Amino acid sequence: MLKRILAHGIFILLFLFAFGRAAHLYAWQELKSEHFIVYYEGRERFARDVSDRAEKYYRDIASELGYPRYSDFWTWDKRVKVYIYPDRKEYLKATGYPDWSVGMADYTNKRISTYVFSNEFMDGLLPHELAHLIFRDFVGFKGEVPLWLDEGVAQWAESSKRKHIKAMARYLYDTGTLIPLKEMMETDIRKMKDEKFISKYYLQSVTLVGFLIEAYGSLAFADFCRQLRDGKNIDAALKSAYGTRMQNLGDMEARWLDYMKKLNT
Repeated sequence: MLKRILAHGIFILLFLFAFGRAAHLYAWQELKSEHFIVYYEGRERFARDVSDRAEKYYRDIASELGYPRYSDFWTWDKRVKVYIYPDRKEYLKATGYPDWSVGMADYTNKRISTYVFSNEFMDGLLPHELAHLIFRDFVGFKGEVPLWLDEGVAQWAESSKRKHIKAMARYLYDTGTLIPLKEMMETDIRKMKDEKFISKYYLQSVTLVGFLIEAYGSLAFADFCRQLRDGKNIDAALKSAYGTRMQNLGDMEARWLDYMKKLNT
């Protein structure tokens, strides 16, 4: 028992040391905007680009998802913090993230990390992670929110990839290799190792979100998410948000397949 307590204590100390190193080792300069605080060391132009792009993504994502814009949402002391390390080597060294990483988000503390001149971060990961943060701020973690919805929202925010995603989704439709929605609802993708299945799951997730927004609008989508947040199951949430247009998962699948049939035609 004592050994376990000591080991746990050592782990906490190491974590705090690593966190302190990541956040405080550098002579951070601050760049504040309405919803973000960007910490950087030199390279102010890149930091300003990140700040400007983050504000634009914030506005676009919140608007497209139909979420209410509270006056104190991500403002003042609730602003999201973005840490920009001087280069890739320093970023990996300070954060301990995997070698393939170009940026990461800490959802609990509303913190995003990257490094200077990470173009993959600016155009892909930044809107992706901001969408996760915005979505979870709205729906929380207690409702019956399916994983495909969370991941689909984040991918839909990467607007530059939508055309390519729709083309790949149409291929799955044409070849009859789509995953049934009931199976998607029951699968925890985080425990899967089948890369082909995982790829299809993520691809379908974003097309489902795109279908709901493009076919029925942002306000209905926000209402659907709100119903899930408040504890309704998928069928009850669909019926409440979409009425006779879509009353259960079966209705949703039929209408989604019709949407898929019309992609790129």
